[in-house]
Amino acid sequence: MADSLSKVPDVDIDPDGKFKYILVNIKVKGGTEQKVIVRGTKTAEYHNHIFEKVNPAMEALGLECNCLGGGKIEHNNTEKKLRVFGESTGYGKADHAVTVEKLKSVFKDYEITME
Repeated sequence: MADSLSKVPDVDIDPDGKFKYILVNIKVKGGTEQKVIVRGTKTAEYHNHIFEKVNPAMEALGLECNCLGGGKIEHNNTEKKLRVFGESTGYGKADHAVTVEKLKSVFKDYEITME
């Protein structure tokens, strides 16, 4: 089952624009293996809309989800900049430092800031 974790991308965000994001801990059901992922999209009016898409997809892989908080990301792919800020009313503020580290692992040539 730990193989399921490795198949899940650490980051899945929209390619451009300003949008809501959530930080999610995913864990193998009945196991100890886990990791944190970042998900964000302009299509979500509220943070829970992102979780409502992520949770069933992870459950289908035999994984449990727990939302660790949310915020917003401003993605400027022309200037190669990402800005992490804000918080979720429903889930509270995500640990932006964790989010930034996850983003750095994917967007290696970007300038990434947090507020």
